Amino acid sequence: MKKVVIFGPGPQFKGGIANYTTSLAKSLDKLCAEVTIVSWTQQYPSIIPRDFIDRASKKDLFEGTNIKVKYVTNYNNPLSWNRTVAVISEINPDVVVFQWAISIQGLPIGWIAARVKNQCKCEIIFDLHVVAQKEVSLIDKRLLRYALSKPHSFIVHSLKTFEELKKIFPKQEFILTENRKRETENRKRETEHQNVIQLYHPVYDMFQHDPNFDKEKIKKELGLRKYVFLFFGFIRKYKGLHNVIPAFAKLAKEREDVSLLIVGESFWNTLDTTKLSTRIKKAVFGVAKKILVRSADDESNYRPLELISQLGIKDQTVVVNRYVGNEEVPKYFQAADCNVLFYLVATPSGVESIAYNFNLPSLATRVGHFPETIKHGYNGYLAEPENIDSMYEMMKEFLINPIPSERVAEQYKKVFRMKKCFDYCSNSKCKNSI
Repeated sequence: MKKVVIFGPGPQFKGGIANYTTSLAKSLDKLCAEVTIVSWTQQYPSIIPRDFIDRASKKDLFEGTNIKVKYVTNYNNPLSWNRTVAVISEINPDVVVFQWAISIQGLPIGWIAARVKNQCKCEIIFDLHVVAQKEVSLIDKRLLRYALSKPHSFIVHSLKTFEELKKIFPKQEFILTENRKRETENRKRETEHQNVIQLYHPVYDMFQHDPNFDKEKIKKELGLRKYVFLFFGFIRKYKGLHNVIPAFAKLAKEREDVSLLIVGESFWNTLDTTKLSTRIKKAVFGVAKKILVRSADDESNYRPLELISQLGIKDQTVVVNRYVGNEEVPKYFQAADCNVLFYLVATPSGVESIAYNFNLPSLATRVGHFPETIKHGYNGYLAEPENIDSMYEMMKEFLINPIPSERVAEQYKKVFRMKKCFDYCSNSKCKNSI
């Protein structure tokens, strides 16, 4: 039986990377691996004014599994980095998979990965959710080069991410493969090239379709009309809610049978602003962002929900402006008719993957990986980025020519199953074994 360590946020944290880590661990557990999640206790500098803990979800996601979770790594305490290395070394894994999503974590992740690489006879894989950062800072490239120089192999979930990786290391030779096969000698000695495995973003298995779901009852309870467009997830600038709302407003002027359902937490408004500690954090963090982050990328004052009143569509918009626990997620996807992803930039989207659990078609912008996974007119529609008229037209087109759920299910079966992400097993004859 292979031993696998996944380094990343455990299930106590909010967000897509925590969901991904959880689903990956469960899939590996089913495929007869001995799985341990080695998690952060704090993922970011303590000055960041945000609550990252999931206080809404109640269910134990690892019930009935053999998965172990160890909360060890505090970003702000380098002594904990050393403890992390010791914990992983004691497990003596065959593979360590580091979840990579943001350059600010480059120093601790790079430090830990380098020492695990020296102390363990294991393969180090960096699972790249993002390379190019959504909020660009002056130190990104240096942290990226430091951390991403440590692994033996990489996983990418889109060709866009692969191209971004090559830009960080223009002199490095990379070999891209889609069949999960690579030279395992890479972990024994330095080679002239590095392996990059392209795998589509998996569908989280924690969200399940309820066959007894009463859609009309829930729509009535929520105050939704006949056709429901869903925007789900953290409210952040790169997700383009400031474009979704005006595009929907154009549609709402023509049709009274449509609703926009917005479900998500405003990313930078999770702490009690009356507390002195919150005000201090906001002040210090604000100074740091002014120094390190370009003003165009700063989303501290991003408030797209204000557009709802300004555009006069309150009657046709339902807003659930909070973090939604895992148990509550299916309700909103099953109440909706389509998923709206009018992003400005896109890395593989956890929200898109959640929608596949419910055979829900997506309307997205033609950016990032979306053209790889959404076939225009087949399992969804693609609008032009930053073009509100195009977004409005795609919303209208969806109503005229709705996407059959069977097509969504077919696309899901082709490229999105978690099994395609990692197939580890103790059987050496297994062709899918990494």
